[in-house]
Amino acid sequence: MQEILLVLCAYCLGSIPTSVWVSKGFFGIDIRDYGSGNAGATNTFRILGPRWGSFVMICDVLKGFFSVKLAALLPEFSSEIALLNMQLILGIAAVIGHIFPVWADFKGGKGVATLFGLVIGISPWTALACSGVFLLVLYLTRFVSLSSILASVAFPVFILVIFNVDNHIYRGFAVTVALLVILTHQKNIGRIIKGGESKVPIFKKRDRRRRKDQDS
Repeated sequence: MQEILLVLCAYCLGSIPTSVWVSKGFFGIDIRDYGSGNAGATNTFRILGPRWGSFVMICDVLKGFFSVKLAALLPEFSSEIALLNMQLILGIAAVIGHIFPVWADFKGGKGVATLFGLVIGISPWTALACSGVFLLVLYLTRFVSLSSILASVAFPVFILVIFNVDNHIYRGFAVTVALLVILTHQKNIGRIIKGGESKVPIFKKRDRRRRKDQDS
């Protein structure tokens, strides 16, 4: 029963729609009506600028991180594998909450930042390595979508090859994450190939009133 309650808590934590509340509370708009229509950090960067985009990204990462740490509220686990599996369940519940937030009509973001927070909570060195890939690609291309894709692809590489994590469930999770991120970014991949993908205005202010025109 405790496990079920914590999973529900993790889902509710992930459901906190940071970008929606920020856009409505400070700008009088719904972020989902502008830009890509996505309630995530990337669209917030594009519409509200880097300051608010960074704030939303940090909050979304923390949702995944703290959801994993909820496992500490349970009695002692029989093994490290049992603890890791419970952390994965809680983290995944938070990611689902971010994608389908109960507090925002079940219309959220893609969950990449929350997923990253999950990885930080479980294996911080892997998260650091993936963030290095993300930042390098972002610096070189200014494409958040491409940065997310390549960082996600690097995730199972680090798990399977570099750090050699001895947990088959975690390994399967890493491979699944990479495949899902690629699948959910198919439109972005198509736009990158065609030269139509939007770049994140890291050093520039953008018009936050630009209407919905792309998926993020």
